[in-house]
Amino acid sequence: MTTRSKGPAAGFGWLTNGIRVSFRHPKPLLGGAALLVVACLLPTLITLPMQFHAMRAGTPQSPATFGWIMAISMLLGLLIAPLYAGYLQVVDAAERGLPARARDIFKPYRQGEAWRVIGLGLAIGVIYVAVLGIVIAATGGGIAGWYMQVLTAQATHQPPPGLPNGFGILMTLFTVLGLFMLGFYAISLGQVSLGHRSVFGAIGDGIVGALKNLLPLLVFAVSLALVWIVVIIAFALVALLLALLGKLVGPWLMFVLIIPLYVALVLAMFAVMFGVMYHLWRDVCGDDIVPDMAPAIAA
Repeated sequence: MTTRSKGPAAGFGWLTNGIRVSFRHPKPLLGGAALLVVACLLPTLITLPMQFHAMRAGTPQSPATFGWIMAISMLLGLLIAPLYAGYLQVVDAAERGLPARARDIFKPYRQGEAWRVIGLGLAIGVIYVAVLGIVIAATGGGIAGWYMQVLTAQATHQPPPGLPNGFGILMTLFTVLGLFMLGFYAISLGQVSLGHRSVFGAIGDGIVGALKNLLPLLVFAVSLALVWIVVIIAFALVALLLALLGKLVGPWLMFVLIIPLYVALVLAMFAVMFGVMYHLWRDVCGDDIVPDMAPAIAA
């Protein structure tokens, strides 16, 4: 499979296309996002009580407890991974003018494609842990010890320890790794769910495609940061306005109005995120069919 290298401006285009797709197809994308959010919250119903119990007891989590929490979270995360592929298929169908429904995010399970997506998620998890270990080892093992001290301080309600040496270098490496993983995951997931590639073929395409497009990924990250600042300011202004209305009418009015607004923001974030992933994949590895031509070709 040939992967394409795009110019820097493509990063801004991925963001704008991701925003536009949620406005063009609000019903299937926001509905699918609602189902996906509920599915993503289910693992916390199991792991959160375990964390709260450790915090209330005032004792740090044992390595065994921490390991169980991480194992359960990873297992449930792998079971949710096919829904990501299903949501990407919903975005693809909507963009091509084909029938798209919110419940189609469960298609990978219904069509027997879930195991391939779970295999991809497991492989990506192994790659991520391996790369993370290499980065931490390269900057000194003190980072891992510092993180465990932070967890202990949280459990015992103590002030957190100071930043360790090499923290700035580590954050820089994590930033570069995050950009790479963003492109890598979007391309790999698109290849498995839409390109019908094998797990290892999709991983290879994801690695090559992400390396070829690090510069547009950087432009995307900068554009996203700027847009996110605007969103935060707008949300803060709306919250301030609702607080003023709450003082005039009653505090209940603020909660009645701000909770739906917050839910809408979360759903929009999911829709935009997967819209960006879809257009990133289509630019780098997808076909060249124009979405408006898809119905005619299908007919």
